[in-house]
Amino acid sequence: MADLIGYRFSDPGLLEQALTHRSAGARNYERLEFLGDALVNLFVAEALFQHWPQVDEGALTRARAELVRESSLAIIARDLELGPRLILGPGEMKSGGHRRDSILADAVEAVAGAIYLDAGFEACRTAVLPWFKAAMDAMPPPHKVGKDAKTRLQEWLQGRQKPLPVYALLAESGEEHAKHFHVSCTLADPPLRTEGEGSSRRAAEQAAAEAALGELAG
Repeated sequence: MADLIGYRFSDPGLLEQALTHRSAGARNYERLEFLGDALVNLFVAEALFQHWPQVDEGALTRARAELVRESSLAIIARDLELGPRLILGPGEMKSGGHRRDSILADAVEAVAGAIYLDAGFEACRTAVLPWFKAAMDAMPPPHKVGKDAKTRLQEWLQGRQKPLPVYALLAESGEEHAKHFHVSCTLADPPLRTEGEGSSRRAAEQAAAEAALGELAG
């Protein structure tokens, strides 16, 4: 696991605590998450400040929010393979807590806090910043940061005086705690229909809108 997170703990107990959900005991990741949240926000803010030297505070704030939001941190957790290593109580384990974005995101911040306590500020920054590299490299231009796919698609159509898209639910499956949605996005002019999937209807609509933008750009 050290290879994945980019750090080897001197005190393995800190890592164990960072991966322990409150449902599994009193010694859990909540305090470490509190510390890690502040560290992650600082590291990402500093990286963006250096990456975009001419960008104003508003765009930097939106970019940071995009990178540290729950769903973004959950992607990092999956890249680091934290889910299978989470220590959960029986209830959370049964309900699939190791796949839940909120728990995965908390674990990422808790691991950052644990690294800081184990080795200090510089070691923590060195380990944590690479977790965000792929997401930072994929960020849109500063003036588009913070605008989701549905908003960008709407603006593209309005700017050309075209009808707005129509989203429709095609399918919904899964148990209550693990729903899966499949939607379509249909444009009248230009005539286009794309589909998207996600763990919420909104996420599926965003995926469909992103697919439409890709078609329009192509």
